[in-house]
Amino acid sequence: MTPGLSVEFQRCRFTDAIRIGARCLFMLFAVFQIFGSFGVRINTSPSLPVGLYVRTSDRSSRLVEFCPPEPYARLAIIRGYRDAGNCPDGGAPILKPVIAESGDMVEVSLHGLRVNGCDISNSAAVPTDTKGRALSAWPSGRYEVPAGSVWVASSYHPRSFDSRYFGPIKTSMIRDHVRPLVTGGK
Repeated sequence: MTPGLSVEFQRCRFTDAIRIGARCLFMLFAVFQIFGSFGVRINTSPSLPVGLYVRTSDRSSRLVEFCPPEPYARLAIIRGYRDAGNCPDGGAPILKPVIAESGDMVEVSLHGLRVNGCDISNSAAVPTDTKGRALSAWPSGRYEVPAGSVWVASSYHPRSFDSRYFGPIKTSMIRDHVRPLVTGGK
């Protein structure tokens, strides 16, 4: 093979690889758009089982998608707890189970969250995140959930970023109710 032909061959391989990569990215983007238009959410967060979740019109569904309140929303983006998305702060909405609603009594302590006297497993706030950065828990105490608010927390994973750190959220922040479609969790 002549030297000029070898360089040409390598250049073709590189440009073919670029074209294939660009097509793959386009197809991946298209799949996400199609999923989104049908109300399908992809969860890769450890706070819930990894998998596909789908929007539901059943307002009694305890699993909700919402944009977290400030300043916690910005903190979650800066620290990488959330990816980029379409919330007003530029981050992705998050999925969490509703653990308490209007009229319920929530107790916050070093041991975790209790709702109406029942312990919520894996809900104790941790003092640092996985990279050793300080986290501030919601103040200990007893809270009656006011009308128009809910508490959200995952009992699935002990390091979930949820109401144990940012307290109650307004129900107006809830974008959708969702249910599991296909998950790989317990």
